[in-house]
Amino acid sequence: MDLGLKAEVTHWIADDPDPVTASALQALLDAGDEKKLRSYFNGFLEFGTAGLRGPNGPGPSCMNRAVVGRTAAGITQYMKKRGFNRVVIGRDARHGSYEYAIESAEIFSGAGCEVFLLPRVLPTPVLAYATKALSADIGIMVTASHNPPADNGYKVYVGPSADGISYANSQIITPTDGLIADEIRAITKLSTQPRGSKWSVVTEEIIEEYIARTATLGPKPGSLKIVYTAMHGVGTQTLTEVFEKASFPPLILVAEQSEPDPDFPTVAFPNPEEPGAIDLAISTARAHNADLVIANDPDADRCAAAIKDRDGQWRALRGDELGAIFGEWIARTAPTGTFGNSIVSSSILRKISAHYGIKFEEVLTGFKWLAKIEDLAFGYEEAIGYAVDSETVNDKDGISAAIFLAQIATTLAEQGKDLNDLLDEVWARHGFHATEQISIRVVDMGAITTLLAQLRTNPPREIAARTVESIDDLAAPSEGLPPTDGLRIWLSGGTRIIIRPSGTEAKLKCYIEVITSDRVKAEAELSSLRQPLRDFLGA
Repeated sequence: MDLGLKAEVTHWIADDPDPVTASALQALLDAGDEKKLRSYFNGFLEFGTAGLRGPNGPGPSCMNRAVVGRTAAGITQYMKKRGFNRVVIGRDARHGSYEYAIESAEIFSGAGCEVFLLPRVLPTPVLAYATKALSADIGIMVTASHNPPADNGYKVYVGPSADGISYANSQIITPTDGLIADEIRAITKLSTQPRGSKWSVVTEEIIEEYIARTATLGPKPGSLKIVYTAMHGVGTQTLTEVFEKASFPPLILVAEQSEPDPDFPTVAFPNPEEPGAIDLAISTARAHNADLVIANDPDADRCAAAIKDRDGQWRALRGDELGAIFGEWIARTAPTGTFGNSIVSSSILRKISAHYGIKFEEVLTGFKWLAKIEDLAFGYEEAIGYAVDSETVNDKDGISAAIFLAQIATTLAEQGKDLNDLLDEVWARHGFHATEQISIRVVDMGAITTLLAQLRTNPPREIAARTVESIDDLAAPSEGLPPTDGLRIWLSGGTRIIIRPSGTEAKLKCYIEVITSDRVKAEAELSSLRQPLRDFLGA
């Protein structure tokens, strides 16, 4: 075995606070399994604008107590240099979440910080609200959101202004992520970091405040039958209490998915966007002759929905369709503030904003950018993230989106309409906007870097038998946006394609938008593009 690797592993084992992961590494060392050890020692798990995210496992390249402890220690150094002292920590129900929350609390406490810990597993939006309600300088949420069961992660919020950015209790962006990463790299030994055991448990009053504020988004309950799935995550209790507070009828829960389960046994990937993920919810809706299906991802910061189509068949709404519903409704009922969406989302919200004379901004992918829009009245990203009440939570919030959608559907039903009717009114005014995402999982993220470099060096003249009319390199933007890795390609006929690496998973993502006169034509156009685009991207 390489002596350098052996020394690195031995040093890590001696510094690992978790006997389970330390023993696992020792067993691999004793067995001389260099290949496996190299996979665990392939650099320290990268800390970026998504915080940490990766598979649970031993060594610096995975999520474990040693990595989380060093990350917390790095954040304490970042805090001290800015006079920050108050931190609140939340967690979901994934494997390791409790241990990582306690590890963090001990490190923050040992550094002399005033530490608050959420009392139990709760949705990410509750942590975001608690960051504001407690006037915390830093908020930490232990979650991997909708990633596969093996993963866990670490989201970081900043309460006040920092590094020239008005955070207002939102997730970190550049340069804060890099500054924290520098501090983490400077932590070479975890065992010498002081640990404490002094922290406060966040009171139920804070959670009840979030529930009460969010319930006001449903002021006029009706009698719709609504099916809900938490996707084996932590959303059921909080969302149910919000609907009860708003006096909505009891939700019809998808029993198999209503309780937290870190193994996510009924879904291949715990993401409502994934094919088949909400099949159980739709089956439940059919069995109960329900009116609406609502789904959250496992940490309940995202919201998905399914509705009955004109032919009576159930279908999941695309994220952009739900964005159009929220945008149109808010524009009609409370046309103030600024609307915004991410660059990979549909162009429909820009057109709705223009129609109603509402200010609009487009930002980079990720809600951390949308949350920086001043006076945000509504923001969304196509990956089913929505901010319909940024005063309460300056981030995407699947709980508030759920009650707000339920209220829209209820009000429409009282008018003899449904969500299809609302969408039809938008499409009649602006044309039918159809969007689709193609996600290609990869083993090596370097393959995506290589592909994008090749496309920049030798730009295609034709894709899917359509002429390439122009290409925008998002790494060198011309519209005032910060640079990001990706390409925006315009094809003949007005089709828009965006290609970029995922910021949270080992995926290449391709976003398509076509605009036609009706859904049939749009679906036909999308169908004709799917396989040629996958072939073009080497899938």
